[in-house]
Amino acid sequence: MTSLHPAIAAGRVAVITGGASGIGFAAARRLGEAGMRLVIAEVAEAPLHSAAEEFGKSGYEVEAVAVDVSRRPDIERLKAAADRAGEVSLLMNNAGRGGAGAILGDPEMWEKIIGTNMMGPILGVQAFLPAMLAADWPCAIVNTGSKQGITLPPGNSAYNVSKAGLKAFTELLAHDLLETKGRVTAHLLIPGFTYTGLMRAAMPEKPPTAWWPEQVADFMLAGMAAGDFYILCPDNEVTREVDAKRIAWSAGDIIENRPPLSRWHPEFSEAFKSFMERD
Repeated sequence: MTSLHPAIAAGRVAVITGGASGIGFAAARRLGEAGMRLVIAEVAEAPLHSAAEEFGKSGYEVEAVAVDVSRRPDIERLKAAADRAGEVSLLMNNAGRGGAGAILGDPEMWEKIIGTNMMGPILGVQAFLPAMLAADWPCAIVNTGSKQGITLPPGNSAYNVSKAGLKAFTELLAHDLLETKGRVTAHLLIPGFTYTGLMRAAMPEKPPTAWWPEQVADFMLAGMAAGDFYILCPDNEVTREVDAKRIAWSAGDIIENRPPLSRWHPEFSEAFKSFMERD
């Protein structure tokens, strides 16, 4: 590994929710390689203990904690386990939940998606941040967001709302942390199309357009080291330039007084296409 964020230090503790698979697992592996002690959390115990066993075989110090991140008592139990492991310097709020979640969809599904994707990181920050502010070593908080929380493509309202709320929360967190003068930082990880374990049932082979979770983890570490707040990942199809144009168009809906989500509005399809084709 080359340059790393100062919070990533051998002997210190990294807490990763959703750490048993996908991006969380890949990030935990990289942090273990850097010599950090790992505390991984997952709601399902079987994959959690399987991941802990694999990390243990790699020689990493690891503790596995079964956690539903939407429940404050579970987060408090995770915090206690992390404190027993040592000095916490990195919190990665990565646990996430998908689901259809239409506007008039199942209310229970809405509660679960909002509870995991938005309230989970909020509870995590509320539990871990006070000790980070009181510490005298570098610390970092990474929240895993989504491009869907920025451009809000129609059809998955609950998920989009949860990630949009998380984006706003993390931006506010980063502003509040300015008073630490860089000792405690916040970062919003925004993955591109990533082939995770959840996709394997529907897609037995990785689509050529997708990134591996390890690529996202490496991009995240490089972004943190560079001091980036928005860690906007490309993939094998969508470049940063394409993402930037899509995000700029979405912001332009307000500035230009277009209908919301005009990118998908039939009256603006040609205008959007022309906008994307400009140099």
